[in-house]
Amino acid sequence: MGAKIIPVKIGSGEKKLLILRERSLEILARLKRLYPDATCSLNYSTPVQLLVATILSAQCTDERVNKVTPALFGKFPDAESLAIADLVELENLVRSTGFYRNKAKNIQAACRMIVTEFNSVVPNQMEQLLKLPGVARKTANVVLAHAYGINAGVTVDTHVKRLSGRLGVTEHTDPVRIEQDLMGLLPQPDWENWSIRLIYHGRAICKARSPVCIACELADLCPTANKPVVVG
Repeated sequence: MGAKIIPVKIGSGEKKLLILRERSLEILARLKRLYPDATCSLNYSTPVQLLVATILSAQCTDERVNKVTPALFGKFPDAESLAIADLVELENLVRSTGFYRNKAKNIQAACRMIVTEFNSVVPNQMEQLLKLPGVARKTANVVLAHAYGINAGVTVDTHVKRLSGRLGVTEHTDPVRIEQDLMGLLPQPDWENWSIRLIYHGRAICKARSPVCIACELADLCPTANKPVVVG
């Protein structure tokens, strides 16, 4: 006599999560088709330059950062030179990125720590990166993914925050909670794929004040498509 098969009942919460995961994967697949060559928009040559550029990108566009970094890295190309740079000169070089005093201070302090505690090498572990001044999870995720090929988390910038909310894959507004939600929905190898392609889609289609829903290839998967925009 064969073993008795006991049907497994899926609770409403589990069913909702399965549906959300399936929808998230379909969104990801479409984003990959739409932006097959998407990559980090910041210009850099080394991990420390990527770290610095990412710190500068806070509250600033990548386009603006890329206008600043050629002169910055031409004068101070590595952690050693940034660690001993004249702070006023450093401030002047990054002034147009906004919050320049705080950014310059953090960049120099981070580079000093890289030199003294990490043998002049940007660490490739989340815990160590988070010890650096001016580095939170967003910056650490960018550095790990693009400098070292490590998907330690999901980069949540303003585009990822906005689009993930509009697409209904998270109900949170705090970047850390959003990241946790996304990490539970997406395969780890695709964590940065999701972020970088959502950033491209946010720039091209799903803009903050004027999303072009009529041209959006995700509209049928988006619960907020063609609805009034709330900018907060």
